[in-house]
Amino acid sequence: MVKVFILGATGFIGRPAALQLVSTGHQVYGLARNAAKAKSLAAEEVIPVLGDALQTESWIHLVKEVDVIINALGGSVDIKEVSEITLEAVSKAAIEIRPSSAPKLAYIYTSGTWVHGEDRENLKTDTSPITNPNEVVAWRPIHEQKVIKDGNVNGIVVRPSLLYGKSASLLADLFRGASTGTVNWPGTPGGRLATIHTDDLAVLYQLVAEKAPVLGGLIFDASNEQTESTDDFLNKLVKVSGAKGPYQYTQPRNAYEQALGSTTLLRPNLARALLGWQPRKASLTDGLTTYFAAFKANL
Repeated sequence: MVKVFILGATGFIGRPAALQLVSTGHQVYGLARNAAKAKSLAAEEVIPVLGDALQTESWIHLVKEVDVIINALGGSVDIKEVSEITLEAVSKAAIEIRPSSAPKLAYIYTSGTWVHGEDRENLKTDTSPITNPNEVVAWRPIHEQKVIKDGNVNGIVVRPSLLYGKSASLLADLFRGASTGTVNWPGTPGGRLATIHTDDLAVLYQLVAEKAPVLGGLIFDASNEQTESTDDFLNKLVKVSGAKGPYQYTQPRNAYEQALGSTTLLRPNLARALLGWQPRKASLTDGLTTYFAAFKANL
C-alpha cells in the first residue's frame, strides 16, 4: 500500500486519479477547499484534508507520513505561482519535518504536452528537447526541471495531452457551442490532436505512484499511441451533436486558444516501456458519441 496525498483531488485530473488509487488498495488523502467537496471525497473513501493549496500550513504536515504527493492542480489563473509555492513548500518540509529514517518523498508534478509547441513535421516523445513551447505554458519547462532536479524529493513529471471524457475538460466550451448549433475551433486545417482519456491518465498516476522510488528525475508524456486528425474530430462532432455544418476554423484570440489549436505529433514511450501502461479507452473521435453524451449528462 502506498500513502498518497493529492493536491487538486476534486478536479478533472485529481479526482479520477484519487479514485483509481483507492480502487487499487492505496490510502489516499485529498485536498478540498470546502466542506461540500470534502464530503464528496469522503464518500469515495478518499480522506479529505480541508484547506487551500496556497495556504500550505493546512496540508504540509502530511509530508511526515505520506509516500507520494501528486500535484494535480490546474485551471487556475495563478497556476504558475501555485506550482512554485507548492514545490518550495514540499521540498523544504521534506528536510525539516520528514523523519530522517523515512524513504525520500516522491513529488509528482502535472505539466502538459503543450510544452512541445506547434510542430506538424517532427515526431515528439518524452525525451525530445523542449525548444518552442506554446506561449501560454512557456514557464513550464523551467519548472519541470526544478521538479526533477530537486535534491530533497524524488521529482517526477507527468504531462497529460488534451484530455477527454466525462465533463470534457478543455473541450467543454467546444461541446457547448456544438450543443447550440455551431462548431468553431481555433487554428488551421490539417492539424492533429494528441489526446488521452481521463481514466487512462488516472491509471498512469497509479503506476507512477507505485514505482515512484525508482522513477525520480523522469518525465512522462501521457498520450494515446496515435494522434487524431483535427478535421476528422470536428466533422464527427458536427454529426454527433446535430450542429449546423460545416465546422469552422477561427483565428486564435489569445495564447490559450493558440495552444488549444496547436499540433504536436506525439509518440511517447517511457510509460509503456517502464510501467507497462497501455491506454484502453476508445480514441476521442471513435468514441465521440459516448463522450458527447457524457458531457451533456454532466451539465
